[in-house]
Amino acid sequence: MADRKPRSATVKRSDFAELLADVKGRIQAAQTRAVLAVNAELVRLYWDIGRIIDDRQRREGWGAAVIPRLALKLKNELPDLKGFSERNIDRMIAFFRGYPTPLDFSPPAVAKIAKASDSLLWSVPWAHHVVIMEKLKDLPTRRWYMEQTLANGWSRNVLALQIDARAHARHGRAASNFAALLPAPQSDLAQQTLKDPYIFDFLTLTEPFQERELETELVRHLQKFLLELGQGFAFVGRQYRLDVGDQDFHVDLLFYHLKLRAFVVIDLKKGKFKPEYAGKLNFYCNFINDRLKLPTDAPTVGLILCQKRDQLLVEYSLAGIDKPIGISTYELTRALPARLQSVLPTVEEIEAELAPKRKKR
Repeated sequence: MADRKPRSATVKRSDFAELLADVKGRIQAAQTRAVLAVNAELVRLYWDIGRIIDDRQRREGWGAAVIPRLALKLKNELPDLKGFSERNIDRMIAFFRGYPTPLDFSPPAVAKIAKASDSLLWSVPWAHHVVIMEKLKDLPTRRWYMEQTLANGWSRNVLALQIDARAHARHGRAASNFAALLPAPQSDLAQQTLKDPYIFDFLTLTEPFQERELETELVRHLQKFLLELGQGFAFVGRQYRLDVGDQDFHVDLLFYHLKLRAFVVIDLKKGKFKPEYAGKLNFYCNFINDRLKLPTDAPTVGLILCQKRDQLLVEYSLAGIDKPIGISTYELTRALPARLQSVLPTVEEIEAELAPKRKKR
């Protein structure tokens, strides 16, 4: 048999880079699957322990005193074991009681990481469950945050911020003409992408301020701005120049949305919404569709952000518009809960209280 020719030891740099990227991708994917599998088993274990203790308490009348005793024994007999403090065992019982039938929590369509046979409960990290249980009582609302945690990859801190900002109550609330101008399911996706109101409490602006100042501050805090906008927004530019004939126009903020597969033009306005804003944004969308949009892109979406809006005025303004446009409000400070609004003094009351003291001085 003829001798085989020795293979060349030379490997092209591009080929090696491709091999390296492929191997790294497979390793990272396997690591992710391993972490998710460990998390799922841990959450299942905590739910099962909560079930066992709850069952014993109901059948045999055990009181709450058994919890600290159990935590102490586990600590002494399994000193390397973590996560079985008295407080965490109480959480396990609450976890079971909150979700006695976990298979009812089928995984959301957006959660690719969950198998069809898995429960949504097992896919969400335990630390996130703790935040959800402590901050929320309503089951549908809890489920919404579980789904969004998986879809957006929220950390525990981001999840807590989203709950505090009542993200579930603001999603899909923008006034728009999407249903009339976009095909389903694109119209539904576009509607759910927008919020009302947007909370910009990370800014330090105070009245009076100019629209350009608002734009500058949002770009300066771009990471927090993108978090408030939601998953999928990719920043393209600010004051994006549009050359039309012998005139120049500038778009306040231009984004591309990865899920919508469309450009999103944001026009920032101070004060109340005015009908002429919709016509101008319609013009911007026409230009983007003609000059930037690719054949594979969906129609450009416009979003007007203003401080106040009148619903009837919005409806009449959008009636003759042929491009998909949403209108939302924004707030620079987060509104206080109703229970605190009735307890805390108003600015007028504080000023009235301070007035006599100032006169004495």
